[in-house]
Amino acid sequence: MLDPEGSVEHQPSSSFPKVFLIPLAMLLAIAALLLLAFSATQQKEPDFYTFKVVNIRGKLVSLEKYRGSVSLVVNVASECGYTDSHYKALQQLQRDLGPYHFNVLAFPCNQFGQQEPDTNKEIESFARKTYGASFPMFSKIAVSGAGAIPAFKYLIDSTGEEPTWNFWKYLVDPNGKVVKAWDSTVSVEEIRPYVTELVRKIILKKKDEL
Repeated sequence: MLDPEGSVEHQPSSSFPKVFLIPLAMLLAIAALLLLAFSATQQKEPDFYTFKVVNIRGKLVSLEKYRGSVSLVVNVASECGYTDSHYKALQQLQRDLGPYHFNVLAFPCNQFGQQEPDTNKEIESFARKTYGASFPMFSKIAVSGAGAIPAFKYLIDSTGEEPTWNFWKYLVDPNGKVVKAWDSTVSVEEIRPYVTELVRKIILKKKDEL
């Protein structure tokens, strides 16, 4: 078609907008990837209370129920030289500070000296009847090596301290982070001040929020 000047009129190309479509699609794809990457970084990091374990009665339970309180996680055994002193002291600690702000979490283990050979039912009966244990107890497990349950692997990775005998103790704060670990030779009474201080902070925080 000729324009008034007699020259050929150039029609706007219908493909003109397509020049922008590919770069726009690329930008949208990049934006989506960046959003996914950001979301991944914002996901909650695992802590002790994010794990699930099996209780002494064989039921799968979430440790999330203990979030907001202090926990002393212990691998217990019924036939160890540390059994009597530790069970008595652990129950006293539970009685004094639990169960709203603090709990002993007992995990029977037969890895060390084969000193927890009985069934879960027998272990629970022994602890309840002999020591009046009122703290939560869980199914017999492995706490070290390749067979350690994920919750204990977290404790080990967080502290660099892996149990080498019965009655290792891990102190976990209300947010599920591990504060400190102690071996079998450290008495519960030596640990009590650390537990008491964390519990005191919970109580003060709650009073401030009132």
